[in-house]
Amino acid sequence: MSEPEKTLPPAAQRALAEAEERRKQALAKAKAAPKELGGRDGPDPARYGDWEKKGIAIDF
Repeated sequence: MSEPEKTLPPAAQRALAEAEERRKQALAKAKAAPKELGGRDGPDPARYGDWEKKGIAIDF
């Protein structure tokens, strides 16, 4: 059985295109950022609100 073709309204198509453009800009910005030497692995602690050291989350 074949699935029916899904069509999106113009507003949804425009929103998807804008989201894709934002993703491309964020990726380019991340690539342009200097590499941190000696930093922690994992997600940015300033964004997520805590540090993790040896499996223990430390709130700062």
